[in-house]
Amino acid sequence: MRLLILTQKVDMEDDLLGFMHGWINELARNYQSIVVICLAKGEYNFPLNVKVFSLGKEQKKSRLQYIWRFYKYIWQERRNYDLVFVHMNQEYVCLAGIIWKILGKKIVFWRNHPIGNFFTKIAVFLSDKVFCVSEFAYVAKYKKTALMSAGVDTNFFKKDYEIQKEPHSLLYLGRISPIKKIEVLIEALQILKRKNIKFKAEIIGNCSPRDAQYFYHLQKKAGKLALWQKGVPYFETPKIYNRFDIFVNLTPMGSYDKTILEAMACEILVLVSNKSYDKKIDPRFIFLENDADDLARKIESLFSLAGQTKSDLGNQLRGYVVQNHSLAKLLNGLMAEFKNL
Repeated sequence: MRLLILTQKVDMEDDLLGFMHGWINELARNYQSIVVICLAKGEYNFPLNVKVFSLGKEQKKSRLQYIWRFYKYIWQERRNYDLVFVHMNQEYVCLAGIIWKILGKKIVFWRNHPIGNFFTKIAVFLSDKVFCVSEFAYVAKYKKTALMSAGVDTNFFKKDYEIQKEPHSLLYLGRISPIKKIEVLIEALQILKRKNIKFKAEIIGNCSPRDAQYFYHLQKKAGKLALWQKGVPYFETPKIYNRFDIFVNLTPMGSYDKTILEAMACEILVLVSNKSYDKKIDPRFIFLENDADDLARKIESLFSLAGQTKSDLGNQLRGYVVQNHSLAKLLNGLMAEFKNL
């Protein structure tokens, strides 16, 4: 089988989408050829059976140029793919779904956002199969949807015994955006400070220009409670996870933020409010959504655990990722679904 993959960005160094490089590399080992069309491209290292075409965002092309290039590439490469795998961007399915139907191409659509709209419905209608990770994702309700592994490379994300964890350290790593609810973490830090509980907190991530005001507000609210750092290349993140006691993620249910699973794979303790994890991980790792008081209590509780208990719990968290959300499990699931189309 030959694949066409459409994704936002191909860049092994990208802080948010670097994982896609690993997905494509693994798929390339199992399929005759892969054509990738992305909105922007950066650094990549693929085998010879992978071709990459960019719509030109890294060159600051216009939206009309993106669309022109998109239609040009899908038509130019039409004899080089049998199945279309659209990752996250429903616009591609809406723009070309009917063309692919006429050409006899099967369409697979991956989307894990909790909110959908009219165009999401069109994309689902035009797709032969839909994938998501969370049962709370918008597309999970459709009969043609299948739940999949999140695809974490557990050979890359793992415990590094040479890195010393900083005692009572907290990490947020990810995009700086209102949907990430980082203000709740800052409120929890304020509570810990009032209770004279020592901690070191670090917030690592980039924000888009439209969220600059939110970022400024967060920094002003946090004061000296947390250190701030820009987003780092994807390949550096395992070393960062391994430095911390606890990883905190405040993403609401529906999304299945991969950073949570990457942190778990590195055997550090996590605190999440996402209900997707209910009854899947120890309740000590789940706090009430948007509740800074409960988050502060859970942080204090995890800080108080004995070293061996922390180690055992970290090992359990990694086991959950290996069993349910590894890259190997994702590849097996994708290939099985592709074969049945």
